[in-house]
Amino acid sequence: MLRTVGRTAVWLFTGLNVLLLYWLVAASFKTPLEIFRDPFGLPRTWFARGNPFRNYLYAWNQAEFGHAFLVTVVLVAAASVSIVVVSAPAAYALSRFGVRGSGPLTGFLALGMGVPVQTVIIPLFVGLADLGLTDSLFGLYLLYVALSVPFTVFLLTGFFRTLPEETEEAAALDGASPLRTFVSITLPLARGGLVTALILNAIGLWNETLLAIVFIQQNDGFTLARALFTFYGAATYQSEYGGLIAGVAIVVLPMLALYLVLARRIIAGLTLGAGK
Repeated sequence: MLRTVGRTAVWLFTGLNVLLLYWLVAASFKTPLEIFRDPFGLPRTWFARGNPFRNYLYAWNQAEFGHAFLVTVVLVAAASVSIVVVSAPAAYALSRFGVRGSGPLTGFLALGMGVPVQTVIIPLFVGLADLGLTDSLFGLYLLYVALSVPFTVFLLTGFFRTLPEETEEAAALDGASPLRTFVSITLPLARGGLVTALILNAIGLWNETLLAIVFIQQNDGFTLARALFTFYGAATYQSEYGGLIAGVAIVVLPMLALYLVLARRIIAGLTLGAGK
């Protein structure tokens, strides 16, 4: 009985999300009048209009999504790689070396995952202002890395604990140092977990909005989410709801496509990491 109820709830939730995705894509090709008159119908004026991608071109040009897209790709890629580079050695030390207090330290990192960023936004702003890093992509990059490390260390700690210790012991007997063992043996074995952590961080940072709104004010440093937030006011004022929805689609669809392509790898990495 419970299994049936749970399965029904999952299918209803999935159906709702598919319906919302269909509405997003369909509405991004419609005129404002079509969006309100027939919200779930197909675009009727697709072939009647001079350019069916007019909404996307409007969003791309008016909101300067082209520059914001490039900024977001570079920023998210750099931050995601840095997060994994910093977190992997820390997670390996916590899971393998038996450091005194490693258990409480791992728990402390887990607690850090539960602190809402809204509660620390003012201290973060004051700290970056003292360093002269407000309205700076480098400052935003530092925030992304610092705030994502607790989750990534916690995830990779659980993953490293599932790896066999025999190979590392054999390497130690052959005279390999802990650093060489980590680089040459553990990292290749942990490739699935590292890729999972990289993808999850990339998806989360791609959609991050609050920090970008608070810390970035100049158009040259806008991320996609920040550009969309600014575009919202102009688009609604001009009743360009089709262009606004197309802008939302530009932000959402790349990460959705990435997740669909790599969903099996992500789920496998998370499941294996929860093995111990």
